[in-house]
Amino acid sequence: MSKRWLRRTDFNLVAATVAIIIMSLIIIGSATHINAATQERYWFVQRQGIFAILNGAVAIFLMNFDYKALQRYGNRLYILNLLMLLAVMFLGHSALGAQRWIQLGPITLQPSEFSKLIMIISLAAILEDKVGKLNNLHDLIPVALYVGLPFLLVLKQPDLGTSLVFMAIFVGMIFACGVNLRLLGGAFGVGIACLPILWHFLKDYQKMRIMVFMDPNVDPLGSGYHIIQSKIAVGSGMLLGKGLFGGTQSQLNFLPENHTDFIFAVVGEELGFIGAAFLLLLYLVLLWRGIMIARNASDTFGRLLAVGITSMWAFHVLVNVGMTTGIMPVTGIPLPFMSYGVSSLTTNIMSIAILLNIHMRKQKLLF
Repeated sequence: MSKRWLRRTDFNLVAATVAIIIMSLIIIGSATHINAATQERYWFVQRQGIFAILNGAVAIFLMNFDYKALQRYGNRLYILNLLMLLAVMFLGHSALGAQRWIQLGPITLQPSEFSKLIMIISLAAILEDKVGKLNNLHDLIPVALYVGLPFLLVLKQPDLGTSLVFMAIFVGMIFACGVNLRLLGGAFGVGIACLPILWHFLKDYQKMRIMVFMDPNVDPLGSGYHIIQSKIAVGSGMLLGKGLFGGTQSQLNFLPENHTDFIFAVVGEELGFIGAAFLLLLYLVLLWRGIMIARNASDTFGRLLAVGITSMWAFHVLVNVGMTTGIMPVTGIPLPFMSYGVSSLTTNIMSIAILLNIHMRKQKLLF
């Protein structure tokens, strides 16, 4: 990579990302215990670290290519996305009551994680010519149907959390397109009015999660157990935390999924308010740089890509932190770059590569 490229690199974005990943490896190491299959304590840390390095190397390589080339492959990527999600229905294996994963040798992939970034690229490609033209339902419905098909396939797995991420991406990107705000407000109003009807289509465990959100003591040893233990962990950390490997909720296995969905609770317990606030500050830098890159992008396609990626991260952070602190219902949404997961980490690092690519090319490069 030439010196000109280095001068155009957004080091604030890179530094915030690297800091979150390092923090993730430390917290995953503290949260996990001896792996039953390998008898190794740091199996998850090693795996996450290896894929972080591999994905980082691939991201640097991909930054040599102009992101605008992605626009030509929008429809092909969309079809690939549908095929991946359909493959999960027929070839995927189930875990934790959902069928979301495909096993490729020693690697377990979650296609719905990759589908979020593919959806952003595909949607940006079709919206590029619709800026300022989303003024009525006739204009908006085809775009909504375009997002609706993969949304329904993910919802069928079932994966309500990831399907809601699709909605956040959709809203963020059509907002960037200048959608008629009255039309958007009306759509939200209709959605809220339909909530009592949608309730009847939810599965029993999803209904219970909503009831537990209102009152965790409805099922304290079942659906409410996660949130009760999470709130105890976060609250017991107080200002400075109990120290690494010192969190009782995590170390004594009271806190479920402590290296994945509830990793923020481990941060709160072991690093306290200061550590949690520092992590949120890093996310603020990440989101701020995403917004600035979108604002300064040299073309509409790049701006929409940056908005879609930033919307995805903002929703993930809001919902994940919200559910661990009891202000959001529990959903299976990982914390970007923090939660253990190869598919999620790969998707997020590729998203960083796209943002850096857009930033580098905000002005024409001269060689």
